[in-house]
Amino acid sequence: MKKLYKSRTDKKLAGVCGGVAEYFGFDSTLVRLGWVVFCLLGGSGVLAYIIAAIVVPENPGE
Repeated sequence: MKKLYKSRTDKKLAGVCGGVAEYFGFDSTLVRLGWVVFCLLGGSGVLAYIIAAIVVPENPGE
C-alpha cells in the first residue's frame, strides 16, 4: 500500500509538493503550480500547506 511522505530530494520548502507528486505520479512542477493557484484563489492553500508540512512524515527510504 502506498503512503504519502514528504520528499527529501524534490523539495523547495518542506517537500510536501514533491511528496504529493511522487504519490500521484505527477510532475512536481505541476503540483507546485496547482498549489500556487489554490493559494491565490482562496488563500486557504497556505494554511493547507502548513498543516501538510506538519502532519505528513518525511520519507524514511530516501
